[in-house]
Amino acid sequence: MTAAISYWEKLHFFNFDVLIIGSGIVGLSAAIALKEKEPSLNVAVLERGLIPSGASTKNAGFACFGSISELIEQEKSCGTDGLHRLIESRWKGLLKLRKLLGDEAITYRNYGGYELFRPAEKTISSLCVSKISHFNELIKDIVNQSDTFKPADDKIADFGFNEVETLIVNELEAQIDSGKMMRAMLKKAGAAGVLIFNNCKVNSFEQSGSGYIVRTADGNFSCGKLLVCTNAFVKDLIPDLDIIPGRGQVIITSPIPDLKIKGTFHYDKGYYYFRNIGNRVLLGGGRNLDFLTEQTTEFGSTELVQHALHKLLTEVILPGIDFEIEQSWSGIMAFGSAITPIVKELENGVFCAVRCNGMGIAIGNQTGCDVAELILTKL
Repeated sequence: MTAAISYWEKLHFFNFDVLIIGSGIVGLSAAIALKEKEPSLNVAVLERGLIPSGASTKNAGFACFGSISELIEQEKSCGTDGLHRLIESRWKGLLKLRKLLGDEAITYRNYGGYELFRPAEKTISSLCVSKISHFNELIKDIVNQSDTFKPADDKIADFGFNEVETLIVNELEAQIDSGKMMRAMLKKAGAAGVLIFNNCKVNSFEQSGSGYIVRTADGNFSCGKLLVCTNAFVKDLIPDLDIIPGRGQVIITSPIPDLKIKGTFHYDKGYYYFRNIGNRVLLGGGRNLDFLTEQTTEFGSTELVQHALHKLLTEVILPGIDFEIEQSWSGIMAFGSAITPIVKELENGVFCAVRCNGMGIAIGNQTGCDVAELILTKL
């Protein structure tokens, strides 16, 4: 039997000015921004898992703003001006995240990012190479550099790749430790006075007077303003949003002596991605092999994707090298018909900040800050 809530508990642990659902990058960034602007606000975060349970601690740790093949597709969708704004938000978002937490706290390492193409992909590789100058010019005023993207075929042998014919480098791409990033963000939120309740799944919410009642198995919370930051899981509470979940399956090898790979790497329009973590290789992706199956909020793996990841490691990334898969996991991303986040007030006092489109590290912090600003205008 659950104990009845005391007067003190109800007053100090179940009643808040702003209640945030989801303790990922966006939710914690919003909480920190709210407390920085209005320290007197009583802010709490409800998290369904023991730790952030969507993609924030499960992603590959790419501090990137898009490979050339991805940018080509995105330019088709939003136009050149729209893409410029999109890249600017990603770049500024990365700078903002680094300033908030510090490079060492997230193990930020600027080793460069590479996009690779195999001989059978000559058409797309030629197109991407031809677009290098276009995208360099497009982002020059954003990154204050005129030659961010460059051909890098001379590094193919250095990395030990097999069946790779073309390589393009983004000199500004980096990698981070996603776990350390979230620990640093949790610490920052706690220091700001934000309460975080873990293993506290929200079942529903409803308006009550000028605020809201948020119902969980552990009791009902009350708040003046409610913010939903559960990304791909948002449809459990708000079913009508333009959100399509996308599961990313990830594997990591045991340590490999004298590993040649160093940096972050993109393949097949970004549907595959890999990097070194010390002398291990992390590889994820493959959802394009079966979009329908991977449009799920269920964690797990499939034989189809796991086989493709193992094959890519064996044939291209680590040819002739013995390796073992030490761990595998999955994270759930959120996509939609537009490639910008949904940041808005859904109804009086209820806000959402979701749909990072697989770019949570680049835009998650800024997205949280944007929705915090929106909430502050409504207080």
